[in-house]
Amino acid sequence: MADDRDSGVEVGAFFAGVVIGALVGAATALLMAPQSGEEIRRTISTKGEELRDRAQDVMDDARDKAEATIADARRRAERIVEEGRIRAEKMSEDAHERIDTLRKKGGETPA
Repeated sequence: MADDRDSGVEVGAFFAGVVIGALVGAATALLMAPQSGEEIRRTISTKGEELRDRAQDVMDDARDKAEATIADARRRAERIVEEGRIRAEKMSEDAHERIDTLRKKGGETPA
């Protein structure tokens, strides 16, 4: 499961890098383009809103995937705990049966 967490961190860092790179690239392109100050501000504002919306979509997708991964891990952990409980009960029953068998045969009970 540590690998799952590491992957989630790497994916998050990757998407953050993509968003930051897109912002820097867009700002550089806008500043280098021959436009008036008002046009540049309007274009930067529009592009900023578009990038913010894309970043929000990426974050929503990442959150959904993380929640699904957590739910899956929780289900697996619950299944493992239940299997462990069942095995422990079975081992306890087997031990009691062996002790009873030894007592019936007149043998000593193990310490």
